[in-house]
Amino acid sequence: MNASWIDIPTARGECFSGYLSLPPTGRGPGIVLIQEIWGVNEHIRALADQYALDGYVVLAPDLFWRLAPRVDLAYDEAGSARAFELFRAVDTAQAAADVADAVAALRGRPDVGGKVGTLGYCLGGQMAFRAAALAQADAAVCYYGGGIAGNLGLAPLVTMPILFHHAALDTLIPQDAVAAIKAAFADQGNAVFLDYPGVDHGFNCWGRPRYNQKAAALAHGLTLEFLSQHL
Repeated sequence: MNASWIDIPTARGECFSGYLSLPPTGRGPGIVLIQEIWGVNEHIRALADQYALDGYVVLAPDLFWRLAPRVDLAYDEAGSARAFELFRAVDTAQAAADVADAVAALRGRPDVGGKVGTLGYCLGGQMAFRAAALAQADAAVCYYGGGIAGNLGLAPLVTMPILFHHAALDTLIPQDAVAAIKAAFADQGNAVFLDYPGVDHGFNCWGRPRYNQKAAALAHGLTLEFLSQHL
């Protein structure tokens, strides 16, 4: 893959890094792909490369750069303990602003031809939702976005097409939270909700025991269909 770490400037004059993966053609629409709590680890970099092979310029920003730059955690007991420690410490409002800055940085690149969307997983799903509102991204995709139900005051600002993936067995995002998200978008007409029966939170991640190959493949295909329509 044609991939490297690049610097991302912030609106506050700071700088942090992100993993950039380019498509084989070297040019395409943009995706800001946002990590889970384990950092921009092997799984997230592989996802960035996967979407780059699908023809997108993909930038995965480092959400935890103020706490532990470029942290790369495994899904074992020690890695998960550190991941949750970072999750408890991160300022999510600041992180959402950083993701919005990553959207702006991607839009300014000469190899991005077309629109820019946000796509995230778990914490990253929340960030995809919040940053889409802040940066007015052209589309957003939220895989089991933890914490979205607590930030629905932003829903009126999320006017771009948005796709939500939810797992029916997800206790971290219970069905009442999913219902609240659906209700917030009921009158806007820009949201698509895809629900996956019989699978749990994190079903897209092949490094976790809840991985479900069929649901992950289906969700990826439907995400590509959505992105092809809106980016």
